[in-house]
Amino acid sequence: MAKNSVPMSQKKYPKNHLKFFQRFWTVAQIYWCSDEKWRAISSALILLVLLQVTTQLNVFSNTQQGNFLSALAAKDAHRFWTSIGIFLGLQIILLPVGTCYSYVRFKLILCWRCWLTNHFIGEYLSNRAFYELNNFQKEIDNPDQRISEDIQGFTEVSFSIFLDIFNTCVQVIAFSGVLWGISPILMIFLVIYAVTCTLIAIGFFGKKIVQINFEQQKKEGNFRFGLVRLRENAESVAFYRGEAQETNLLKFLFNQVFKNLNYWILWQQIYFGSFIRSYEVIPPILPALVLAPKVISGEFEVGKIAEASGAFMALNRAMYLIIRRFENLTSLGAGIERLSEFYDFLQQPKREIKTGVTEYTTINTIEDNCLAIQNLTLYTPNYQRTLFRDISAELQPGQGLLIKGTSGCGKSSLLRAIAGLWDSGTGTIIRPKLEEILFLPQRPYMVLGTLRNQLIYPQLNVNMTDDELHQILQQVNLPNLVERCGGFEVERDWADVLSLGEQQRIAFARLLITKPKYVILDEATSALDIKNEENLYQHLLDTQTTFMSVGHRPTLFKYHQITLELTSP
Repeated sequence: MAKNSVPMSQKKYPKNHLKFFQRFWTVAQIYWCSDEKWRAISSALILLVLLQVTTQLNVFSNTQQGNFLSALAAKDAHRFWTSIGIFLGLQIILLPVGTCYSYVRFKLILCWRCWLTNHFIGEYLSNRAFYELNNFQKEIDNPDQRISEDIQGFTEVSFSIFLDIFNTCVQVIAFSGVLWGISPILMIFLVIYAVTCTLIAIGFFGKKIVQINFEQQKKEGNFRFGLVRLRENAESVAFYRGEAQETNLLKFLFNQVFKNLNYWILWQQIYFGSFIRSYEVIPPILPALVLAPKVISGEFEVGKIAEASGAFMALNRAMYLIIRRFENLTSLGAGIERLSEFYDFLQQPKREIKTGVTEYTTINTIEDNCLAIQNLTLYTPNYQRTLFRDISAELQPGQGLLIKGTSGCGKSSLLRAIAGLWDSGTGTIIRPKLEEILFLPQRPYMVLGTLRNQLIYPQLNVNMTDDELHQILQQVNLPNLVERCGGFEVERDWADVLSLGEQQRIAFARLLITKPKYVILDEATSALDIKNEENLYQHLLDTQTTFMSVGHRPTLFKYHQITLELTSP
């Protein structure tokens, strides 16, 4: 949830339509210029052909409708039944064409959404962009919503609008000749009427409703985030008896949704809805009003009114596409804004923190087969506070380093710097490749999945039998966990099923499976008893693993050869 949200009046939106299309193409080209482009373009061309065929069949059907009405008025039975037969034949042909069109259309939208979602997930989780965004880029709110909902809306609405635009062009070409041949006055009036109403809709309503939709998506995401946060921290809230404060917070977040939704109702349903209803009054009756004198005088058959009405309404639906799709267009505009903003961040996830022309210093990180820090000074990421100054330490292979100090002096932050999560400071960190280091935090991360997934994390596949995994669990003093949970392939909410002590032992099991050369522990045994703690550290000593620990227990000293005590500057 964005903590420093920008007021709607101050939010920067595209100032012109060119900017809108640039942002649209920024997101769209990811798929349409990818390796999948030829399959996508082929599917799109099939859809355009099917639309062309459908339009031509509808033109012929419209002509036959006029014919059988004229035949009825003239009491011409042969002409009537011939027209009915042709009309029914055309409708039978339209059935499989329409079914094929719907299938290819939704299949292509689904493929686009699937590819784009996978692309954004890959970018979001590469180069630790997810960490950067969630910790230092608060103005980009709710990335989960942008990936799950905004991509869905973007693919569905934008492709549907593209097909509507093509269909509009085809229908205008196909039906304008019919309507012009019957009544040029109707054709001229329709063009002027549709263009005028479209310009009013874009110029007066467009920007305002896009802004409202943008804010609505953000506020809905914030409200959902608040509910998820309460669920994830339910026990802590219950211990604190913080129900009243949580209630106030959720009511406040929902009130923001409610207020903006009221604003949307006022503009979308009242103001714009009244405009639409006013627009739709004249078109249905106009062909009859214009052609009635010619039918009464005998110049036109009565069926010409039906034929002209069909052509007129088809063109009317085509020409007022923007008005008909206005709500979708405004939602699409907000979605494009959010996705392009997200995409721009993912292209350069690293922070560039500057003041004027002065660039802040960053820590120099060197990859080598050792672990050492040299003259290291560490700041908070915003450079507003110095955590510690000018510390140095070096670990020989197989040694252990214990980091101690008062709360808030930067012990865990030093581990973040070693992991490359924080780089604000001076000095040098020498470390091996991150793939050779296993970090054990105080509260281990429990992934969604099976017990097997928990044990082998962060690896994807490990060639270990169930018996071997059973032995690992016995080593970490969890011999009955498999029987208790129902097997290695059972999926549970493991953060709720396992106590913190059991979760820390699962992290210890990951260490036994991964067998890293270096281990960094951030109070990773705080919930373990002395015996389980000894079991973990004795394994590190026996395997000559190089490790670094943050901890407070006096029992930890005997496992480490070096102690580093941090003090605030």
